Amino acid sequence: MALWTLKDDLSDGAVVGPRERLSWGKTVGLGAQHVVAMFGATFVFPLLMGLNPQLAVMMSGIATLVFLFVVNHRVPSYLGSSASFVGVATAIYSQGGTPSDLTGAMFVTGLTLFMVGLVIHFMGAGIIHKLLPPAVTGAVVMLIGFNLAPVVAGTYWPQDQWVALITMLVVVAISVGFKGFIGRIAIFLSLIIGYVLSWILDVTTGQITSFSAAAGKVTTHLRVDWSGVQAANWFGLPPVSDFANKVVGFHLPTFNLAFVLVSLPVVIALIAENTGHVKAVAEMTGEKLDPYMGRAIAADGAGSMLATLAGAGPTTTYAENIGVMAATRVYSTAAYVVASLVAILFGLSPKFGAVVQATPGGVLGGITVVLYGMIGLLGAKIWKENGVDLGNPINLVPLAAGIIIGIGNVSLVFSDSFTLSGIALGTIVAVGLYHLARWLAPKALRDASDGAAIVFDPPGAYADEDTIDDAKA
Repeated sequence: MALWTLKDDLSDGAVVGPRERLSWGKTVGLGAQHVVAMFGATFVFPLLMGLNPQLAVMMSGIATLVFLFVVNHRVPSYLGSSASFVGVATAIYSQGGTPSDLTGAMFVTGLTLFMVGLVIHFMGAGIIHKLLPPAVTGAVVMLIGFNLAPVVAGTYWPQDQWVALITMLVVVAISVGFKGFIGRIAIFLSLIIGYVLSWILDVTTGQITSFSAAAGKVTTHLRVDWSGVQAANWFGLPPVSDFANKVVGFHLPTFNLAFVLVSLPVVIALIAENTGHVKAVAEMTGEKLDPYMGRAIAADGAGSMLATLAGAGPTTTYAENIGVMAATRVYSTAAYVVASLVAILFGLSPKFGAVVQATPGGVLGGITVVLYGMIGLLGAKIWKENGVDLGNPINLVPLAAGIIIGIGNVSLVFSDSFTLSGIALGTIVAVGLYHLARWLAPKALRDASDGAAIVFDPPGAYADEDTIDDAKA
């Protein structure tokens, strides 16, 4: 019984479905495109979180294979490194946490997402809209992104302001100046260009005196230091963590309640992200995927748990790869299996991981100044697409408070050992006060605050499509 049906007809308008495939030669080519699409973000985000990019890339491939199995190859998606936890990492490190504290907090978040997915699978996807309506999810995504602004200003940009500025301009130029696939990988291409520019400046102008993230102070240093690259092996597993010597790789998570509470609010952003991606794939493929919504969210949670248990960052479904599908009209999960296997092979090269670790801080500054802003503006996109009325005080007042708390990193001190601040406190305020405001408000205001409804099919609306698929096969 073949998992994919071979499809040879590629006439104008032809679509290759999730459980169809082209010839293996063409499928490998499509898989390579998906690797390029996910690659930049998948290794940049763990780099920003102080984790091992080589391990993250490898675990993303494993997590994607798990995801495809759980959704029975009906929801074509790649699970790459999540951007939503970069602010969490900054908050945990600023409170004296270690990478194992970070992965422990993110493991609990992945477990929570897994449990939410199970609830949605059995109760129906409409429960998301009731508990976390677009007004709230948009606010949480916005405060998560904009909370990162001080990281750009205080850590990355000062390391090499001119390289950061040029890299930022390159990101903008490629994003808007090129159509199609090139424009979609602007972050990845800009990182390469900034990397090469930094090396050229080292050769032509010599060392730079600026803030060094490695030293934690202003020093005179080269922008590109490849001593670690030269020492790394071509083949082998990522290293085992040795935090005393600043080596981060495989490690088991450790758990701290205060850090877990900083990370948990990100679940809301992940639910919104996964829901949007499944809806987007359903629209492109023309298939009814609501019965798989819970499975997809639970599978993402399981993939995140698996990745963080090994010492990597959590995963999420990638819009970059959805864009590749939209451009090619090929939705075959066979291409994602190929991409996953390639990612796992990349994870078996310490040399590759060392090259990524040597990315100059100025380059990261130019990329993150755009990237973090884009994350924040995704919240505004959620509001716009769902018709959220910000003139209604139910939406405006509680969400305004939550956003400012998140962006300004406002703190609420309970004791010497427990403080809520930033993303965690902002999310609690946004969600809690929103529902309190709805409870207090008159019916007319409540009805007006709902915005455009997101339509979900009720549980049991379809037959068991897995059984139907298997019968067809």
